Amino acid sequence: MAVTHPQAAQHSFLHGLYEDEYFPDHLVDKGKAILVRLCERIETERPADLPALYVLTHAATEEFNDLEAEFDEADSEFETTAREEIAGDFWFVAETYGFPSADVEELIAPREW
Repeated sequence: MAVTHPQAAQHSFLHGLYEDEYFPDHLVDKGKAILVRLCERIETERPADLPALYVLTHAATEEFNDLEAEFDEADSEFETTAREEIAGDFWFVAETYGFPSADVEELIAPREW
């Protein structure tokens, strides 16, 4: 399934990480794919409220937790820039799909980064 929401479909996920050579593009691509899958799940499952949205964002956050090890192996890491970029894109997704009152910390609550 492709993302159909116009704003989400055109959004440059993790743009700031692609701009910085410290973050390997092939791994940033994996992070972008996590966020695109999150959008697809939201469009498919249509969460009715914040708790339902948080279930989806927590699953995506767990995928980022797993991806962090690959960044470490590539002599990179989820440092401040990466954490802010990832959290910002989670917030973008929540707001874009009609959840402007979502708490960004709750969106990524299970994060280990």
